[in-house]
Amino acid sequence: MKHTQYAFTQSDLSPLQLDQITAAAQILRTGGIVAFPTETVYGLGADVTNPVAIEKIYKIKQRPIDHPLIVHIGNISHLHYWAQAISDSAWKLANHFWPGPLTLILPRSNRIPDSVTGGQGTVGIRFPAHPVALALLRALGPEKALAAPSANRFGRISPTLAAHVHQELGSTVDMILDGGACDVGLESTIVSFHDEIPQILRPGSITLLELEAALNNSVILAHHINNQSIRTSGSLPAHYAPMTPLRVYSNTQIWQQAFILAEKNLRVMVITWSNTNKPEFSNQFIEQFSMPEDPVAYGRQLYAKLRQFDQAEFDYMLIESPPDHPNWLAIADRLQRASYHSPDNN
Repeated sequence: MKHTQYAFTQSDLSPLQLDQITAAAQILRTGGIVAFPTETVYGLGADVTNPVAIEKIYKIKQRPIDHPLIVHIGNISHLHYWAQAISDSAWKLANHFWPGPLTLILPRSNRIPDSVTGGQGTVGIRFPAHPVALALLRALGPEKALAAPSANRFGRISPTLAAHVHQELGSTVDMILDGGACDVGLESTIVSFHDEIPQILRPGSITLLELEAALNNSVILAHHINNQSIRTSGSLPAHYAPMTPLRVYSNTQIWQQAFILAEKNLRVMVITWSNTNKPEFSNQFIEQFSMPEDPVAYGRQLYAKLRQFDQAEFDYMLIESPPDHPNWLAIADRLQRASYHSPDNN
C-alpha cells in the first residue's frame, strides 16, 4: 500500500500566515534564521547557500560544527540540484514517501557547502509535508533550500509546538512561524545509500517494513549508529534529553524503582503505556501518566509530555520501556538516547 501522500495548496493557509511566510522568506534571503513547522518537529532554518547564516544555526543551537544539518527542499524535482549520483532505490523511496518524514543520505552536489555536511561528501535531504514549510520553501524559489536541524538546544528535546521554540531559543531566532502541533512528533527516518545497500541510520515514523515494501528489497538497520562512518543528525548516544534524569524500566521494575526513590523523598513521574502490574497506591512523591498504546499516537505526544514534566520540577522521570516491535523502533531509539546519562541506563 502506498504511504500517505500530502497535497497542500495556498488555500490551506490563512492570509495572515501567507503574509508571515513572505516576511520569513525575506529574512532568510538576507541571512536571518527562521523557525518553522514540519510534520515531524519544528526546524531552525537558514538559506543553505549562505555560510554566515549556517554559522548562526550552530551558534544558536550550541551544536558541534561537524554535526551535519538536513537540507529541506520544496519539490522532488529539486533533488538533482542538491545531490548527485542518485540511485534507483533512492528515487523509488523519494517518489513513494515524499513529501513526508524521510531523509535520504546522498552524494552532495557542489552547491552544498562543507558547513552543512560537516565536511562529508554526503548530504541528508528531505521534502517535508507541512503546508507552512512547503509555502516557505516555494516562496524562497527553486534554487534555494533550507538547512534546518530541530529548533532546540543541541541534545535537548525537539520542539513540537511554536511555544517550545520560543521557550528555549527566544529572541535568538529572527522569526518563529506557528503551524500548530506537529503531526508526527518524532524526527524523520534517515536512510543512507552511501554503500548502495539501503540502511536506516535513524529510525522514524516510516518503518523498516514500509521501506522494504516500497523497494521490494531488504533494508539494513544500523544497530550501532554512533560508530557509523557517516555522521547524521541525532546520531550521538546522548540526545533528545530532558534536564530531569530519565530512566527506562520494564513494567515489572518501574514501580519498584519509583517506590525506592519516593522513600528518599524524591518526586517521581512514572510514564507508562500499559496498565500491567500497576499497583494501587497513594504516595505524595509519585505521579503517574499513561501514554497511548498505539506507537503513532505515542510518538505524537512524547516530546510535548517530556517537556511538560521536565518543567514540573520532578527529581526523576521513569518511563516504561516500549514493546519490542518494529513499529516502536523510533520511540525505543529516542528513549535510549534521552536516558543515556542516567546511571541505571548506561
